[in-house]
Amino acid sequence: MMFPVLFLPLALLLASSSVADTAPLPVDASAVPTANTIADSIYYGGDILTMATDAPQYAEAVAVLDGEILFVGSKKLSVVHQNAKTVMVDLNGKTMLPGFIEPHLHPSIAAIMLPNEIIAPYDWVLPDETKIGVQGHDNYIDRITTSIEENAQREQVYFIWGYHQLWHGELSRDILNGIAPDQPVAIIHRSFHEIYLNDAAIAAIGIQEADFLGNPQVDWEAGHFYEAGWLALVPRMASNLLDIERYLEGLSIMSKLVAQNGITTIAEPGFPSANFEAEYALLKMEMDKLPPYSVYLIPNGTQLYRMKGGNKEALAFTKDLHEKYNTDNIKFLPNQIKLFSDGAIYSQLMQMQNGYTDGHDGEWMTPPELLKEQLSLYWDNNYKIHMHSNGDLGIQQVLDFNSADQKRYPRLDHRFTLHHMGYFTDAMAQQVADLNMEASVNPYYLWALADKYSEIGLGAERGQNLVRINSLAKKNVPISFHSDFSMAPMEPLTLAWTAVNRVTSQGSKFSQDQRIDPYTALQAVTINAARVLNLESEIGSIEVGKTANFVVLDANPLQIEPIMLKDINILGTIYRGEQLHSNR
Repeated sequence: MMFPVLFLPLALLLASSSVADTAPLPVDASAVPTANTIADSIYYGGDILTMATDAPQYAEAVAVLDGEILFVGSKKLSVVHQNAKTVMVDLNGKTMLPGFIEPHLHPSIAAIMLPNEIIAPYDWVLPDETKIGVQGHDNYIDRITTSIEENAQREQVYFIWGYHQLWHGELSRDILNGIAPDQPVAIIHRSFHEIYLNDAAIAAIGIQEADFLGNPQVDWEAGHFYEAGWLALVPRMASNLLDIERYLEGLSIMSKLVAQNGITTIAEPGFPSANFEAEYALLKMEMDKLPPYSVYLIPNGTQLYRMKGGNKEALAFTKDLHEKYNTDNIKFLPNQIKLFSDGAIYSQLMQMQNGYTDGHDGEWMTPPELLKEQLSLYWDNNYKIHMHSNGDLGIQQVLDFNSADQKRYPRLDHRFTLHHMGYFTDAMAQQVADLNMEASVNPYYLWALADKYSEIGLGAERGQNLVRINSLAKKNVPISFHSDFSMAPMEPLTLAWTAVNRVTSQGSKFSQDQRIDPYTALQAVTINAARVLNLESEIGSIEVGKTANFVVLDANPLQIEPIMLKDINILGTIYRGEQLHSNR
C-alpha cells in the first residue's frame, strides 16, 4: 500500500532518466555486469556525504539494488551496475546523506500531544499549522480558557499540552475548576512528566485519593501528579489517553513530521507508556500504512516493573518480544532496556548536587535502592541499558552504581548509554569515558531553557552550561542527538544547529567552548544515532550492504555558515531504495 499524499516520485524534484536517455560512461570491457549486480537505481551528480569515516568522505555515485546499497564510489565505475532498466537519478548539485535517525522519540507522546491542544511557551510547527506560543500567567489562563470554551467536548477529557510554571505561573486543581467546573480538563506539563486534573477530570477518570496513598509525588489537593505519581496515574487513565480515533490521528501527524524532517528511522526507548497491547496495536495500524520509516522499540523496564509485579517478571517479559511482535517495519531491539533515574529537566525536578537557588528539591523517578536493583539485574543479564538521567546528582548516582557493577562483573562493549544529560561537569564526562559509556543527548535544552534556568533554579554557571557536548566529544565518548519528542521538535538539523552554535531562544551565546563542529553534529544524527541502537552495521552511513535510506538536502551542511544549518531545506527522502517522499 502506498502511503497517501506524502509519496511523490523524487524525479519530480531531481532530474531522473534511464540509461537509454543518458549514454553510459566508457567502461573497461572486462567489467561485464551480471544479472544480480544490475542496480535498480544509481544516484550521482551531487555531494554524496557517506558519513562512513571519522572525517568527511564523498562518493560520486551510489547504486541501489533491492533496497540495499550495492555500490559506493566513482561515477565511472558505477556504470557496470546499470542497464536500460536502471533509473539514473541526477542530484543536480544537491547533497545526499544517509537518512536521519531519531534514536529517542515517543510515538505515544506524539499520538497524545499532536491531535490535542498545544499551548506552550514557544511556537510549535506542525505539518499544516503553527501553534503560537504564549508567555505570562494571565495570557496563559486566557488562552486555555478560550481553548476549552471553543473546543472541549463535555463527554471527553480535554487535554492541553505545554504548560510550564516558569513561563505560565501557578496552576492548580482549584484554578482549573474555576475555568471549567463541569468540563473534564487535563493540563499536561511541557515535560510530559506531570499533569494537573480538575474535579471533573478526576471523576471522569474514576480515581480516588486512596488510590495514591503513600505516593509522595501526588498532590491530591492540587490535582497534581508528577514523576512516579504520573507513572502511577498513566495506566489508570489509559482509556482516556488511548482514544483510538484521536490517537491514530496523532500517529498520522507524527508520520508526516518524520518524513518532512528527513528521518528514515525512529526508536522509542521506553515502550509502553500505559498499555502494552493497546499501544502496540495502534502503532501497528499506523505502520501498516507503510510510511517511509522504520520503528525500533526498547522495553520500558520501569513501567514493566509496575505492570508485571517486579523486576524479574519484567525481565522475563522482555526476553522474546522481538520474536512475538516484530514486523517488517516495527522491531523490538533484543536485550535492550530503558530505565529511569531522576526527574525531568523541563520540570526542574532533575536531581542536582548543589540543589536549586530557590530552595526546591529535585525528585527521583526511581528510588535509588530500586534503581540499583534494576541496574544490576539487567547488567548481569548482559542487556544494553538506556538510562534516563538529567541532573548531575542523578547522573553521578548512575555512574556510581554502574562502576560497582563493572567491578563486580566486567563486560566488554556493553554500550551503556546515558540519555538526555541535562547538566554534568567535565569531571563527570571523564567518568563516562572511563566507564566506556555512551551519550545520547538533547542539545535543545540549551536553546529552550538556558536563559530562564540561569535566572531561576540553577544560576548562571550551571544554567549556561547545559548539555556540555564538547566535554564528551573531546574524550571520544560516542555521542548521538535526540529530540525525546516532544521535549524538542522532531528536527535533526535543529538539534545539530544548537550543538554547533549554542545559541538560545533569547539569542544568548552561552558556553561557546562547548560548541562542536558540523561534521560531529551530523554524525550524531546519522551513524552515531545508529550506534546507540546497535544498528550501525545496517543503517547510519552510505556503505555497501547497508539499507538504502537517504535524505536529500538543498545545501551541503559542511559548506555553509554554521548559523544557517537549521535553515537547510530538506527536499526529500529515499527509504529502502524507494524514491517516494518529496517535500515539494
